[in-house]
Amino acid sequence: MLEQEIAAEQGDVTAMYERLDVLRRKAQGELGRVQSEETTGTDQARTERESFTDLYSGRFSQLSSVERGLCFGRIDETGGDRFHIGRIGLFDDDYNPLLIDWRTPVAQVFYRATAADPLGVKRRRHLRLKDRTVVGIDDDILDLDALGDADRGTLIGEAALLSSLGANRTGRMNEIVATIQSEQDEIIRSGLPGVLVVQGGPGTGKTVVALHRAAYLLYTYREQLGRSGVLVVGPNSTFIRYIDQVLPSLGETDVVLATISELFPGVVANASDSPEAARIKGDLAMADALAQAISSFRVVPAAPIRLKVGQQELVLRPDAIRKAQKGALAAQEQHNRARPIFVRRIIKTLTNQVVERIGRQYVGAEDVEDIQQELFDEDRVLEVLDQLWPELTPQLLISVLFSSAERLTAAGLTSSQRAAVLRPLTADWTQSDVALLDEAAELLGDTSGIVAGRKRQAADEAAAEEANREYASGVVDIELTAERIEIMPWEIEQFRDLIAQRTRLIDNPVTLAERAASDRTWVFGHVIVDEAQELSAMDWRMLMRRCPRRSMTLVGDIAQTGSAAGVRSWAELLDRYAPRRWRSTELTVNYRTPTEIMTIAADVLAQIDPALSPPTSVRETGTEPLIQTVPAEDLTHALTTAIKSERETIGDGRLAVIVPTSRYDDYAAALPDVAHTHDPSVLDAPVGLLDVAQSKGLEFDAVLIADPDTIMTDSTQGLSDLYVAITRATKRLTILKRAS
Repeated sequence: MLEQEIAAEQGDVTAMYERLDVLRRKAQGELGRVQSEETTGTDQARTERESFTDLYSGRFSQLSSVERGLCFGRIDETGGDRFHIGRIGLFDDDYNPLLIDWRTPVAQVFYRATAADPLGVKRRRHLRLKDRTVVGIDDDILDLDALGDADRGTLIGEAALLSSLGANRTGRMNEIVATIQSEQDEIIRSGLPGVLVVQGGPGTGKTVVALHRAAYLLYTYREQLGRSGVLVVGPNSTFIRYIDQVLPSLGETDVVLATISELFPGVVANASDSPEAARIKGDLAMADALAQAISSFRVVPAAPIRLKVGQQELVLRPDAIRKAQKGALAAQEQHNRARPIFVRRIIKTLTNQVVERIGRQYVGAEDVEDIQQELFDEDRVLEVLDQLWPELTPQLLISVLFSSAERLTAAGLTSSQRAAVLRPLTADWTQSDVALLDEAAELLGDTSGIVAGRKRQAADEAAAEEANREYASGVVDIELTAERIEIMPWEIEQFRDLIAQRTRLIDNPVTLAERAASDRTWVFGHVIVDEAQELSAMDWRMLMRRCPRRSMTLVGDIAQTGSAAGVRSWAELLDRYAPRRWRSTELTVNYRTPTEIMTIAADVLAQIDPALSPPTSVRETGTEPLIQTVPAEDLTHALTTAIKSERETIGDGRLAVIVPTSRYDDYAAALPDVAHTHDPSVLDAPVGLLDVAQSKGLEFDAVLIADPDTIMTDSTQGLSDLYVAITRATKRLTILKRAS
């Protein structure tokens, strides 16, 4: 019976691949035709040919990217209908569906149907493919009458799910499109508006759900998100490397992957702050402190300033300077934007003095303009203007502020706060500086030169975009009329957008993601934040500027907060920025961490907060964690022995050695054969040395934790750090404690 079912499925799958081959050959043929056609030498002809080339090349690439695992499921409805679910939609010549895209509403029941609520489904089938061959089938029979209460909460696709969970890690996150669970699917398909908070313990699939949600939103709301893109914020660069293939594998590229450290273009923030400095810089009070710091650069001298201009001595009195400053700030709050107003007022004051000395009756309007220009061109006048109201960049402001105890005092910081953040003028940027740079940019505003340049650029881009879309519409209409492309009616607008984008890239080969990443003022259509509990109040202030519509997905676990400046309450955070516009849900099933390891983690969680409950693990491995206490002088030797043993046990899997941050360099020196770097390349090694911060969001086949007591004492959030470390393993855990 099983062989017959597999043979029947093989026939359907073969038909899908044959259709895929037809579409791919057609795209490839059209690509070859366009490339071989002779064109005139006009710019329009070259642009048209290059646009067609990119269109068919992109279509061919898209069709090729779904080759692996094209179809992964089937739904049999009680009404008799049956359809297959896969990575893309495929139709025969009569537009009858051969395969349904997993993101469509029709496919939703594949993920949502349960025994308790079958949604009209009598059977859900999971297909396992090797290349183009069906090698296995798993069926879920959703006959409610045949199931008892205890069975109604059973996870869907258990065999397929557990098979994927038991597979060796590769150093890269895999997409889960074939094994999305019901509670995950509900989150993935949640509506676009507002802020969705996904709270979940370790191993509950928060990250992969968030990424699949990005793919779903880009597919469902293409018109809204296609031109603004999606921002995905991760906790560190290693994590970004870990997830960077998930969305491309789902066919989505209009996404910016970044850490908080990378959200201020032109700044590389690789240095670290002390926990106390990070806490101070992350507090919302820093917004007021920066405003005070900026105001201290606007000087009103105690005595008049005398200026020798030509043969005349002009005088700037304190009251005139103060009046000019107040008037400028009343007209424009931003420091740099208000400066030209201040300059004009001061120049007017000086001009009036010159006119009065000449005699107003002898001076015409053109003469006044000449006098003003002469004053603008006078070096001494410009020098005084810079002293009274200097033009500031965010980088200059932050560097000068944190290198000056006097300016920190003027900004309102206490003596202990000053001691924590004071540093040399040329110090490297830290992650906590990035949100302050962004805040400074908001308070300062751009210089007049940058503003003028942006206006010119925006006008040029708008004109070019309109021309590109008009041209794209014509191209697609011609192709459809000539029947040289085969697309569904609902894909037409998407292809028009593609042609417009490709045409733009010919002249300006910069992707949407690249443009968004390089523009601090870019507004994203949706923002996803992973490990959201780690961000400071100032980080959130910065992120909210990137998404004024408050369309966001935040995933995290308050119990895993490792930052002293991190989130303590989702309500406290979001009631400030999105009152009545945020909602929360929770993932409760642990797919990563087996029961044996989660038992150890639960003990740590109880110490963090006895009211918290750990997520429920879906599987057991039969392997108990090993907890061993060794003398301090033997710890390195014990660690080396354990590494060798674990490597032999897990084979091609990945092993993480997690050590205290304060002793990372010591262990790196003591374990020369273990990859040790804070660069993301550590994920490429079979064995990698990491501290807790670097391991956040990652998973490994086996984890070795060295010196857990020091991990706990390294920071005020030490218990949370240990909880994170313990829950990185999918199969095996060893903890080596230092004997006291």
